[in-house]
Amino acid sequence: MIDCPDPERLAGFYGAVLDWPVQAEPGWAEVRADYGQVICFQQVEDYRAPQWPGQEQPQQSHLDIMVDDLDAGEQAVLALGATLAGHQPGETFRVFLDPAGHPFCLCVG
Repeated sequence: MIDCPDPERLAGFYGAVLDWPVQAEPGWAEVRADYGQVICFQQVEDYRAPQWPGQEQPQQSHLDIMVDDLDAGEQAVLALGATLAGHQPGETFRVFLDPAGHPFCLCVG
């Protein structure tokens, strides 16, 4: 479950990143893999985006998504609306912020 201001928008983002179909209703949405894995998104009033790498506003969630090529993955998620985080602490992964401000990583290896 991921809290956010607009569940349908955030589910659409992750659905496109993961190539999973989106199901949505008012205040709730989910993406579901054909093998059963589900990520749910719920609307939260007065939502405040997490702060990363600081924890003044905790992350709330953090997804690691495996990719074959970091550069190609970066271009794909940026085109879908992600933002490259300013702080990049590693070389085998890159940190991004989704459209609601949650950090997530693309990882290789």
